[in-house]
Amino acid sequence: MLWLTFAPITTASAHHFHVSEGAVGWLSEVFPLLYVVLAIPAGMALDRWFRPSLIAGASLTAVGGLVRLGGDSFSWALAGQVLIALGQPLVLNAITKLASEYLPAEKRPEGISYGSAGIFGGMLLGLGLGPALASSGNVRTLLLINAAYAIVALLVLGVALRAPGRSSEEVDALPAGGLRAVWDDRLIRNLAGVSFLGFGVFVAVTTWLQALLSPAGVSSATAGGLLAAMVVVGIVGSAAVPAIAARRGQTFRLLQATALGTCFGCVVLATVNWLPGFAIAMAIIGFFLVTSLPVLLELTERRAGPNGGSATALMWMAGQGGGIVISAVALP
Repeated sequence: MLWLTFAPITTASAHHFHVSEGAVGWLSEVFPLLYVVLAIPAGMALDRWFRPSLIAGASLTAVGGLVRLGGDSFSWALAGQVLIALGQPLVLNAITKLASEYLPAEKRPEGISYGSAGIFGGMLLGLGLGPALASSGNVRTLLLINAAYAIVALLVLGVALRAPGRSSEEVDALPAGGLRAVWDDRLIRNLAGVSFLGFGVFVAVTTWLQALLSPAGVSSATAGGLLAAMVVVGIVGSAAVPAIAARRGQTFRLLQATALGTCFGCVVLATVNWLPGFAIAMAIIGFFLVTSLPVLLELTERRAGPNGGSATALMWMAGQGGGIVISAVALP
């Protein structure tokens, strides 16, 4: 939510901070840039000192939210975004590790599903709150709400982590060959390839949808509604379907269905010239791609064992890379 605070209100933020729209773009771009650098170190830190590392990530998020309120200027906003971006890898990479530390094996797919759904729920909040508040010039009010949310999240997380997890002893070093063992595992490498393609398509669709549908007369507002609907359908799917698939031993079949469903949705987008058809295609793409995320993370957690933080970091990095490459290839 804090990452995307300024993304939907670029013009209003530029006016508020008296800077160019290009400068405002850096308030969001700093996140993937820092993530690529910090993903693996953050994953290793979570494998070694899980609770302190996760609390550090949540603390950086909350402090960054407060810093953005400091001087009501672009410099303060950028400083806050950098702090939040520093904490982001510690939070994202902790989703699978949190489930393995605090949930019994049969409940882990469900826990990972809720954590994944929370990511996209935060995206919806970030994309929705900005236009709702900034339209009346309340950028500072928006930042205040974000900061309050981050502080409450930190406090709740601190209470939730007061008891040690399954691995109560923080290790002094990674298990022998920890990170290398993760990469040497063929299944982990294959899952990283799936993440590269899946995230890449998702990012490309969200980045270029309006430009791709513009020749069909679809407005930017309508394209934004299609994107929001895509995420909502995906959230519903990711909160329910992966746990069912895991209980029935159908996780790999779900990934196969994701590949087929996503291809079908993209074909529909490329061939139809009908708004309801676009809506159906976006619902199919969103359902399968967002629902497949917790499946991918659960398989990674199950396979990586004590190196879950590092393996999850690898999945997120592959996805970020896929987003960059496929978005560039799909440039209209």
